Amino acid sequence: MSTLSDLVHAQGCLTDNDVEWLHRLASDGQLLADLSSADIVIWVATNDGSFVAVAHARPSGAATLFYRDIVGEGVRQQWHTQVRGAFDSGKIVDSSSPDWFEETPTRLRAVPIVRERGKDGNPPPVIGVLTRHSNLGETRTPSRQQITFDECANDLFRMIASSEFPDPAAPTSPRRGAPRASDGLIRIDVDGITTFASPNALSAFNRMGFDDELEGESLAEVTTRILPSTRQVDESLPVVVTGRAPWRTDIEARGVTVSLRAIPLKDHGTRIGAIILCRDVSELRHQEQELITKDATIREIHHRVKNNLQTVASLLRIQARRTHSDEARDALSQAMRRVDAIAVVHDTLAQGLTQTVDFDEVFHRVLKLVAEVAAAPNTRARTMSTGHFGVLPSEYATPLALALTEVVTNAVEHGLAGKEGTVTIDAVRTDEKLHVSVHDTGHGLPEGRIGQGLGTQIIRTLIQGELGGSIEWRGSEGEGTDVLIDIPMRWLKK
Repeated sequence: MSTLSDLVHAQGCLTDNDVEWLHRLASDGQLLADLSSADIVIWVATNDGSFVAVAHARPSGAATLFYRDIVGEGVRQQWHTQVRGAFDSGKIVDSSSPDWFEETPTRLRAVPIVRERGKDGNPPPVIGVLTRHSNLGETRTPSRQQITFDECANDLFRMIASSEFPDPAAPTSPRRGAPRASDGLIRIDVDGITTFASPNALSAFNRMGFDDELEGESLAEVTTRILPSTRQVDESLPVVVTGRAPWRTDIEARGVTVSLRAIPLKDHGTRIGAIILCRDVSELRHQEQELITKDATIREIHHRVKNNLQTVASLLRIQARRTHSDEARDALSQAMRRVDAIAVVHDTLAQGLTQTVDFDEVFHRVLKLVAEVAAAPNTRARTMSTGHFGVLPSEYATPLALALTEVVTNAVEHGLAGKEGTVTIDAVRTDEKLHVSVHDTGHGLPEGRIGQGLGTQIIRTLIQGELGGSIEWRGSEGEGTDVLIDIPMRWLKK
């Protein structure tokens, strides 16, 4: 499905700033649809002089007119006059009489979308048109709430036509649980006095300890009374409850958390009041806190596992130094490097908030573990890493780190034993697989035979069993060795 940006850029007549403005307006399409109890559609002009729909929001509290997706379609002939009129004049255009859409009487309002005011007395540049499609088939006596919602919608439509909404200073990424019109709406005047409070808004404040009516009260004073004196107040709270800035904040009292969003209302630059949307998000914030606690616990576990593994590696190192058997010393040193490789992954996980790791960083640290092997007498080995591993889930990062430690160690310890050479590791990641090649300029495989030691068995088990991949050794005596590893991305995307 095409995105709003794709559809707009296909027309080739708007700037990136225009597209960003339309994105901001589209993100509030649901609010406009709920306030006006109507479908909201955003149109942009096409190269042939018509218009194409780039965004659509259906009302959550009323029947929609468009049961099929309208995004990507051209404007219908019956709407073209109003849409073209709003686009050309820069003024709001209403249909003069009810219009029929699929046997349903409707009324259309076309609102020009203006991003910046005209200069030097020229009309403002219009970047698109917003249409409100009201279903007249369900007309009934409006309640006070619906009348207020309609007034709020009309104020916002007027602000859209005068480049005052959306406000570029407003946050672009609302937190999970952002309030909607149906969750609770408070309208305040320019002095911050509540002129209307929906039942849901009043209930939210009642749960926080306010037992009176909100209407006629200063919302800032009400908020001050219900907040505990010992609680630290968010610095954005005063400007939100007075409607002076298009911001969001949370207030908490009596174990209840209510999210507030302020939308200042303006008339040609003069502030006339504000809409305050509110929503009880106690359960959502509780869940978020639990996730934060779990993340911290998981990171602490990874940190402790890393510490324990490093302790094990230290014990193995001490034991290796004390043993008098060369074979035992080599076995202990190899075990120490394997434990260190696993510890690197856990150390990386302990520093992040997700259970994924940047494997390029991990592998850079893993290569340092091979330095001790490369520093063996009569061996001068250099390691080079090229390509890109990318981000991997932790359950795959550990076996891959351990397997590559074994492969590179074998290349240095056996392929370059007693000589000077280079080990090159190249990673290529595509949508289908992760391909890793390890090439050394060492002795090569004697008669092309692959070793049968513990290291080779570990590599096969990790690559084939743990990662569902394949591994192949290539080379001949005196010509170096290539180890080719392929891991299907279907495993890495789980």
